[in-house]
Amino acid sequence: MSEDRKAAILRAVVQEYIESANPVGSGRVADRSGIDVSTATIRNELVLLEEEGFLVQPHTSAGRIPTEKAYRFFVDGLPGPGRLEAADREQVSAFFARSHSELELMLRDTSTLLSDLTGSPAVVLAPDRDHQEVRSLQLVGLGPHLALLVIVMANGAVEKLALEFTDDVHESTLAIATAHLSGAMIGRHMSDAPKPLRTGDPAVDHVFGAALALLADRAADLEEAFVGGAARVADVFDDVGLVQQVLNVLERQYLVVGLLRDVLDRGLSVVIGTETRVEPLNECSLVVAPYEIDGDQVGSIAVLGPTRMNYPQAMATVAVVSRQLGDRLTSG
Repeated sequence: MSEDRKAAILRAVVQEYIESANPVGSGRVADRSGIDVSTATIRNELVLLEEEGFLVQPHTSAGRIPTEKAYRFFVDGLPGPGRLEAADREQVSAFFARSHSELELMLRDTSTLLSDLTGSPAVVLAPDRDHQEVRSLQLVGLGPHLALLVIVMANGAVEKLALEFTDDVHESTLAIATAHLSGAMIGRHMSDAPKPLRTGDPAVDHVFGAALALLADRAADLEEAFVGGAARVADVFDDVGLVQQVLNVLERQYLVVGLLRDVLDRGLSVVIGTETRVEPLNECSLVVAPYEIDGDQVGSIAVLGPTRMNYPQAMATVAVVSRQLGDRLTSG
């Protein structure tokens, strides 16, 4: 028996099942594999593949479906992420060509874009907030007891943080505090916020100290995960119980962040079923790619779907979006 022929038959079964979601018989394999052998020979090969753990037969009279082992074989045999359709490439380019003034909004919209392109839930992990230096910042009064701290990072990303005060804060106080903040923070990372110095004005000292503490807290926050297309979970998974399990995972930020970090730490771009190491996702696959700012890996994006997801298309989409997201964040 030819190992090449067996591999071709297995790839044909996986591809057919990904497209149809129906158990695959020898006739369907013969139609698409291009192998010049009889259906009887293909049936024999399918029996051997089942014995080796690549296929299972749900019913005696039915065809066979791939196992996690078969999907891993299929993914490992792909020549690369493939090429995104021209219309999808244009959609991605147009998206990143638009102005996105706030980092959080751009990342949230990127997760929606990724979900729209793949038809599956998507996740974007925000970059490490401490990766970039502060370019400028300003305190803007929103009322007697409320101010907005607007921070512009070196790559042009904008963060807006609210500051609340028990006493009235005048615009002149905010202006002086802004000048001190600028002197203390421009060119620094947020985690490098110094201890506040006394300015001689208690009101300014209070605002100055509160702003520096807020910057330090923000830098220490865990990476934030933006989930797009969560409603699509019900479309890509048939089992109601599985739908709820997946939604529960997506709602737990620390779990999503930890999962994507773990995948990349293991040097993987595709994890299948139990490879996720998250039991509720045992019937799911995840396609992940990092994105870079100035050549440094700072975050990641991912598509979550069933184990029978369209891997070439998901890999191509994730590759293009991650590259353009990194380019956009680098250019500012």
